[in-house]
Amino acid sequence: MAFSSLHSTSSSVLNRVRFCQRSFSAKPSSNRAVKDKDRKKMMSDCDRETPEYDVPTSGISRPLSEILKELNKKVPDSLIKFRHEPNGFSLKYIPWHIVNRILNLHAPEWSGEVRSITYSSDGKSVSVVYRVTLYGTDAEIYRESTGTASVDDPGYGDPVQKAEGMAFRRACARFGLGLHLYHEDMS
Repeated sequence: MAFSSLHSTSSSVLNRVRFCQRSFSAKPSSNRAVKDKDRKKMMSDCDRETPEYDVPTSGISRPLSEILKELNKKVPDSLIKFRHEPNGFSLKYIPWHIVNRILNLHAPEWSGEVRSITYSSDGKSVSVVYRVTLYGTDAEIYRESTGTASVDDPGYGDPVQKAEGMAFRRACARFGLGLHLYHEDMS
C-alpha cells in the first residue's frame, strides 16, 4: 500500500476501530435475547463492506521481509516536518504520531516499550531507550535506540516525552522507516 493513501486509509481505519470499540463497550443488556440481537447487530455493523469501513490488512499475517520492504519506502514530503535549531541548523523529521500510523498500517502487529529512562549526573538531560518489535508470520524482530532531551528545553512537552519520541523514531529508522532522511544530506 502506498504512503500517498496513508492519510485517508488511516483515518478510515481509526474511524472503524473507534466505531467497533464503542459498539463493544456499550453497557450490556440484562435480557439474553436482546443481548444476542445487539451482539449480532454490532458484529454486522463492524463487518460492513462499505468504502468508509474497509480496513486494509496489508500487514496482517505477512512475512517480515514484506513488512520491512513497505517500511523502507520513502516517506512523502507532505508528512515530513522541519525543526529549526537555535544555532540556525534545520532538521527534517517525521512526527512520532505519523510514524505510529505508518507502523499501524504496514505492521499492525508491532509493539513498543520504554526500556529505560536515565537522567544525566548533572540533571540537565534525560535519555530514553525505546524498543520496537515487529511480528511477522515467519519471525519477530526488534530494534532499540536512544533519545536524549535537555531538561531546560522550553519547547512543547516534557523532556521524557521528547526523548521517548526521538528514541521511538530512531528505533523505527533502524527498520528503514524514514531512514532516507538521515542520508539526504550526503548526496
